[in-house]
Amino acid sequence: MANAKDIIIACDFKSADETIKFLDKLTRIRDEVIHCDDITVGAGRPFVKVGMEIFYAEGPAIIKMLKERGHKVFLDLKLHDIPNTVKRTMQVLGEYGVDMVNVHAAGGRAMMEAAREGLMLGAARYADKPKLIAVTQLTSTDEDTMHSELLIDRPLDVVVKHYALNAKEAGLDGVVCSAFEARAIHETCGDDFITVTPGIRFADSASDDQRRIMTPAQAREAGSDYIVVGRPITAAERPIDAYTRCREEFLGK
Repeated sequence: MANAKDIIIACDFKSADETIKFLDKLTRIRDEVIHCDDITVGAGRPFVKVGMEIFYAEGPAIIKMLKERGHKVFLDLKLHDIPNTVKRTMQVLGEYGVDMVNVHAAGGRAMMEAAREGLMLGAARYADKPKLIAVTQLTSTDEDTMHSELLIDRPLDVVVKHYALNAKEAGLDGVVCSAFEARAIHETCGDDFITVTPGIRFADSASDDQRRIMTPAQAREAGSDYIVVGRPITAAERPIDAYTRCREEFLGK
């Protein structure tokens, strides 16, 4: 069975005030439907990503604030350390009630298994368990960088699929990958294995620091389950228009 698709807005802001100001500008809830400037763009609060910058600035309070406002939260901290440290840290993160959290697949199977154990301990009181996913290769990394700087001599697509398979065998729910690898990962790990893809840009947007990018429509066709979209929405002159466009391209609504 294929996974449900959704858009995750990367709230890469410097403070809680800036984050909430943006989300208030983007959405207003009326009868469980989002309205902004009299445009209906979908049901429920947007799924949001909390990255390192805002989490290190505000701590767990930002998670609590967003959850109280009805948002699903992807906590993007990319843990990568020895298994015991990751297990204990993930147990703490599991207590926050996040919906998705990640580690680096480069940490290996033992670390990912430890992360899963810690997360389940921390989230034991929640009926809906958080999804644990692993970063394969950053979308800012291309094959030349991987070979010349990281000294990984296998082709990029082979490395990404192997990391994804390691994550699946460690009991994880999915991976963060480029949309270019989403279909191959599903073929390798199954349709129920989640692919979360950043590096999303509109056809007329700047690529910024991303190298392996796709449009929302291309990501849908490539098999992405979730797309993570930041600056094309958060830096847009009218974020609601950009969010609506993203939904139309990726979700068809």
